Amino acid sequence: MNLVRAELFKIRTTSTWWILALVTLPLWGLTLLFNWLQTSLMVSEDMSGTAATEADAQVLAAASQAENLAANLYTNGQFFGLLMVMVLGILVITSEFFHQTVTTTFLTTPHRTAVSLAKLGAAAILGALFWLVTTLLNIPVAVAILGAYDVGSQLGSAAIWQAIALNGLAYLLWAIFGVGVGVLIRSQLGATVTAVVVYFGGYIGAAMVIVTLANRFGDWINNLQVLVPPLASQLMVTGTDLPGNPARWVGAVVLIGYAVVTGVIGTALLRKRDIS
Repeated sequence: MNLVRAELFKIRTTSTWWILALVTLPLWGLTLLFNWLQTSLMVSEDMSGTAATEADAQVLAAASQAENLAANLYTNGQFFGLLMVMVLGILVITSEFFHQTVTTTFLTTPHRTAVSLAKLGAAAILGALFWLVTTLLNIPVAVAILGAYDVGSQLGSAAIWQAIALNGLAYLLWAIFGVGVGVLIRSQLGATVTAVVVYFGGYIGAAMVIVTLANRFGDWINNLQVLVPPLASQLMVTGTDLPGNPARWVGAVVLIGYAVVTGVIGTALLRKRDIS
């Protein structure tokens, strides 16, 4: 725990965390505006008639259910929030190389595995803190929006709390991903730019490819979306399991698998690489 506290102290004494927090806040507000408009549209109109296929109509009908509308608002800001905590995880490790303090760190604590685990733990804690803050912002706003449309808060539903909890798990895991990326690409700028491009490109590109393949080979292709981390994260926070999509727990399992692999590879590389 002393090593974890030391890693948290390094972040706390720099401007990194509050800069990312300041960036996250307007992005959270932008996402809230979009989700508010989406809620208004789904409550006031039957969106299933706009679907191209029967399967799409079923998904839209399910997404319009009160629990799913509520879950979307209670986990508002996830898309950009996960990106921010991944970048924070990257900076936890790459800042050591950028400021050339990594040699001092390993001389002070020669057990590299312990240092690596401390960095992973610190990143996970920071990810959880970002989730906590956004959740505390989301709850009163979501209650107000849902009340305005006579949907009800839905806070009595276990599915809502499951979505909120799974959202927290996603934040934690994406912070761990960031540390792994930072180990693979030591350059602070290079790792950050690569991660952002892959995040957005993977999300948009994978969604387009899956839709195209599903139209050609059948709706079963939609199940493959769970293999794409950003899409798996979104799947985790639906209020209920959506028709034609994998269950929420599948998305959680996939993300945990990615985090374990990333953490193991990152630790192994950190132990073997020359840091001079």
